[in-house]
Amino acid sequence: MKRFLAFAALSVLIFAVATRLLAQNPAVGTWKLNLAKSKYSPGPGPKSMTRTVESQGAKVKYSFEGVAADGTTIAYSFTVSYDGKDYPVTGSGVPSGVDAIAIKQLNPNSYEATLKKAGQPVLISKTQISQDGKVSTITQTSPAGKSPVKNIAVYEKQ
Repeated sequence: MKRFLAFAALSVLIFAVATRLLAQNPAVGTWKLNLAKSKYSPGPGPKSMTRTVESQGAKVKYSFEGVAADGTTIAYSFTVSYDGKDYPVTGSGVPSGVDAIAIKQLNPNSYEATLKKAGQPVLISKTQISQDGKVSTITQTSPAGKSPVKNIAVYEKQ
């Protein structure tokens, strides 16, 4: 009987830890841009965009695919740790031609990213994920001294 209780307690503990680890990053999943709820200034925004976020051990891979306002293809990605260090951005249709990104986690449901080109910040992006994990709102602004940007992109989890 003691062995059974020990096994049951260990099973519950393992399940709880595994559930916590899997739920650790609410950004993981496939997200589709809701154009009706999004605003781009200066515009125009993309015609469509899908963001896929995958956990890769201690890092997270972000992939973006869509169609720009002019009809060109958007397909870029980056793999990061939320440690504030620069990581390369590769692909086509990258916003403002950025080539690096640094992300830090502010709390379990929000992140701040600095998008850079040639080492200089060109966009500041703040992501807030709703408590129910179904909506992700990304607010992009320009750093001081740059042309004003105020984009609000609303993504819904698929």
